[in-house]
Amino acid sequence: MSAPDRRSVLRGTAVVAVGGVAGFVVARNSAAAKELAAGAAANAYGAAPPAAADDSVAQLTDVPSGGGLVVGDVVITRDGDTVHAFSATCTHQGCIVSDVTDGEIHCPCHGSAFDAATGAVVTGPATRPLPVIGVEVREGAVFRTAGG
Repeated sequence: MSAPDRRSVLRGTAVVAVGGVAGFVVARNSAAAKELAAGAAANAYGAAPPAAADDSVAQLTDVPSGGGLVVGDVVITRDGDTVHAFSATCTHQGCIVSDVTDGEIHCPCHGSAFDAATGAVVTGPATRPLPVIGVEVREGAVFRTAGG
């Protein structure tokens, strides 16, 4: 087998350079490279934007004791009279969690599970906890608190 000639090496180098520049231009202008809006989070990590102060997230009776409820971008969990809320966006790859059973919040996409009382990772591949969202119960309804 003979070594490539100089012309072949130069053509190959030019093709690689043009491909690299074209890939950079396409990636730089893709939606993934755009700046995130305020309150958004890279890789879906971060709390959901706050709701209006007068909007309840759910009725307390709709959140089963020992379980939870996924409402839009929030997952509400309940253990007796104690209510917790977290971002419903999995910190692994941004899927919305699907359910709360046996004290765990489950993500259907890759199998991550989070503690229903703390949002801590129980089972990966997620490595970061679900962000806490502040809530309070008023007159039988669950409301986000200021900054929650």
